[in-house]
Amino acid sequence: MNLDPSMLSVGAWMLLATAAFGIGITKSGFSGVSLVHVLIFAYVFGAKASTGIVLPMLIAGDTMAMLMFGQHAEWRYVRRMFPPALLGVIAAWLLMDVMSESYYRPTIGCIILALAVMQLARKFKEAWFTHIPHSPWFAWVMGILVGITTMLANAAGPVYGLFLIAIGLPKKEFVGTAAWFFLLLNLIKIPFSWNLGLMNSDTLVLNVILIPCILLGLLVGRAIADRIRQADFETIILILATLAGLHMIAS
Repeated sequence: MNLDPSMLSVGAWMLLATAAFGIGITKSGFSGVSLVHVLIFAYVFGAKASTGIVLPMLIAGDTMAMLMFGQHAEWRYVRRMFPPALLGVIAAWLLMDVMSESYYRPTIGCIILALAVMQLARKFKEAWFTHIPHSPWFAWVMGILVGITTMLANAAGPVYGLFLIAIGLPKKEFVGTAAWFFLLLNLIKIPFSWNLGLMNSDTLVLNVILIPCILLGLLVGRAIADRIRQADFETIILILATLAGLHMIAS
């Protein structure tokens, strides 16, 4: 993709700065806020092109979150999810050349909503889901969905977030585990995005300019997360994920 950052309007830069700030908020644990940057970058650059443009900024946010919270990571949930997630990335990469962009967001929205409904059912009928979140098959299904959604639209935050609250991770472990998981997964995605022509030197210049906004969002998100209870944190994640899913289906 040919992109000259100097040709972007002031309005476009304001939108992109807001989206980068949203990336930081997302990386602080509020995964449903990923709706902000997904929609804004898709609006400015198109759904497919935006996936490559935003990728280095996600890696920057993952790195910052890893430095702040990485020591709290539960590595068993990184190791358990990574192989199926990689398969999901490869499957989505193969689909991106033949799949219409108009199907990206509705497909991901349906996945997110289904997982949100499952998590809501778990809150009211806990006995039904006592063992499911910790079973190997559940991790594989969720991992594949994470890989597909992250490659198609960088929208796997709500999916992985719902998995982590399903297994009952506390806030700091939640953020630390997600930071390491997505840092490794997003690094793996670089050659796939480059192969599709979605990243180049011009897009990297744009990424560097917006990094301070990501850091600001991460700091604000951390301050908010530190001040809310675990139960409220899980409820917020569930609500944001549901809203993200509904908006993706409707858009």
